[in-house]
Amino acid sequence: MKFTDTATLAGTRKTAEGYFVAEAFAVRSGIQLYTGAEVGLADREIVRVWRPEDEVRAPDSLRTFSHAPVTLGHPESVTADNWKDLAKGEVSTEATWDGNKIKLPLIVKDAEAIKAVESGTRELSAGYTCRLELADGVTPDGEAYDAIQRDIRINHLAIVPKGRAGSECRIGDGADTWGASPLTDAERKEAPMSLRKILVDGLQVETTDAGAQAIEKLSGQLATNSKALDDAKAVHAAELADKDKEIAGKDAEIEKLKGEQLSDADLDTRVEVRAALVDAARKIDPDVKTEGVSDAEIRKAVVTTKLGDAAVADKSEAYIEARFDALADVSGVSDDPLNTIIKPCDGDNADAWGKAVFDSAGVDMKKEA
Repeated sequence: MKFTDTATLAGTRKTAEGYFVAEAFAVRSGIQLYTGAEVGLADREIVRVWRPEDEVRAPDSLRTFSHAPVTLGHPESVTADNWKDLAKGEVSTEATWDGNKIKLPLIVKDAEAIKAVESGTRELSAGYTCRLELADGVTPDGEAYDAIQRDIRINHLAIVPKGRAGSECRIGDGADTWGASPLTDAERKEAPMSLRKILVDGLQVETTDAGAQAIEKLSGQLATNSKALDDAKAVHAAELADKDKEIAGKDAEIEKLKGEQLSDADLDTRVEVRAALVDAARKIDPDVKTEGVSDAEIRKAVVTTKLGDAAVADKSEAYIEARFDALADVSGVSDDPLNTIIKPCDGDNADAWGKAVFDSAGVDMKKEA
């Protein structure tokens, strides 16, 4: 996009040959105001364009100012094809950076242009191209902007009566002119600047549309970042909860295994009980399978063999155990000590049994008789 930037001639002098030598400061950094129509934003009355210092004083940009042609008024682009007709002088040496502006030493050699300068046409308007990046934001100095100039390249310096001649007539108007020109100081003051009231962290702030847009954009970014942080915290908390649950499960499993671990005495008891059960089962049913099966499965198999499937159908383990014990009693294999004592009490052995009982009790049967 084509732009102009106004500067005033200073430090002027004439050489012995009649040439006009001067200095100008042009293309400053910072914010400048343009009408929206000039920069492709017709829906806005005023557009704040930011020239970052690193763009204005970039080496590739400064080099384009060196030996740029000086013209009388803004022509179309000056090229090798029309330089002879349009050039009235040139930037004599390489542009330098001074303060926040570019310093341009120049020389005017054309008699008509020199006469115009001596008659009061003493302002310069730099004609340059740049890439205009439409983006709302806030400069490091806290000024809101609507667009940024990038890749600034000089084409010519035009000698003009005024950089802008009021709000209705300015260098750059019309189809055959060079390009957009910044508002003058007077126009900046006259430019309509609508103000908006917005809430910032609970406080009401009055600012321009551009400022409001910049604040809203920053607030949106802050809200997005805050949400992303909250989401990350939630994910982290969920991961910690899952890990805690996993650790608790492993701890419970360890405790369970500890509880199931038998002491040597418990293990001996279990072996004795198992051996007694297997012995009893085989006395009832010599063909019962005892290897690789549980105690309950042994009892169930014995009861089923002796009493049939109906005896165990839909019966609890406790019921089956009771039926097994009954079969064991009938078979004379009960572990009940009383059964061991009572069992010998049959007709032929009654006397011997009785003697054994009284002997165990320390009673002399003859004396008692």
